[in-house]
Amino acid sequence: MDEQGIIEQNRPGNCPYGDHDTSCMDRIRLFRGLPKSSRQELMADVIHRSYKEGHLLIEEETKVRYIIVIRRGRVKICRGDADGEEHILDILHDGQAIWHDLFLKEPVYHYSAVCLTDADCCLFSREKFMQIITREPEMALGLIAMLSTELTEEKEKVMLLSIRDPDTRLAGFLLDRDGKCLNGKISMKLSDIAATISLRPETVSRSLTKLQKAGYIERAGRGELRVTDREGLYTFFHRKDGGSL
Repeated sequence: MDEQGIIEQNRPGNCPYGDHDTSCMDRIRLFRGLPKSSRQELMADVIHRSYKEGHLLIEEETKVRYIIVIRRGRVKICRGDADGEEHILDILHDGQAIWHDLFLKEPVYHYSAVCLTDADCCLFSREKFMQIITREPEMALGLIAMLSTELTEEKEKVMLLSIRDPDTRLAGFLLDRDGKCLNGKISMKLSDIAATISLRPETVSRSLTKLQKAGYIERAGRGELRVTDREGLYTFFHRKDGGSL
C-alpha cells in the first residue's frame, strides 16, 4: 500500500470515529455475525488513516494485508487493459469496504483503488480476521450467503454491459447507483461513468441529455446527478421494445 499521500494516521486501537459503542464495523456485511468479543479483538489493532484526493490506495498485484473500510470519502476501483485504457469496476463511498480478494489462497489485489476525494479509512488486519473466522465456524454459512449475493450482483453488472442500446445501459446503471448513493445524489464525473459502463464519454453525455429531457434525472451540480423519477426510469429500463429515447 502506497504510504505517500497520507494526511493523518492514528495509532492502532485509538478510534476517532467511535460513537456510543458503535463503529464502522456495524455497516459492513463481512463483519455481520462476528461476536462482540471478536469485533473488539479486531478493533484493538485497527489503523485509521486519512488520504488525499488522487492517492493510490491500492496498487494491482500487491499483497492483501487489510480489510479497508471507507469511513468518509469516495474511492474508485479500477483496472487497466493491455492498451492502457482504464475500466472502472466500482465506486465506493462512506460505509463500504474493500475486501473481495481476502479469501484467495495467495491473496493479492486484482485491481487498483484510487481516492476520488479526500478519504478517511479504517484498516483491519486480514491475518487477525482469518484467525477469528477459523475459530468461529458458525460464520461460514453467513460468509457463503454474502459471497452468493456478491456473485449475483456481479452477474447483473455483466448483463448490464451486454445491453447494446446506450440509453438503456445508462438507465440501468443510474438505477443501480441511485440505490447505493448518499444524500440522493450520484457523484461521478462523466468520464468515470463512461469507463464504468464501457461507453464513450460523448455517448454518455448524449444519453444523459435525453434522460434529463424525459424528466428522469437532473444535474445537481458539477459531477453530480439526481434521479427525479425513479419509477419512470425503471419503466424505461425494463420496456419491451428496446428502442432509444
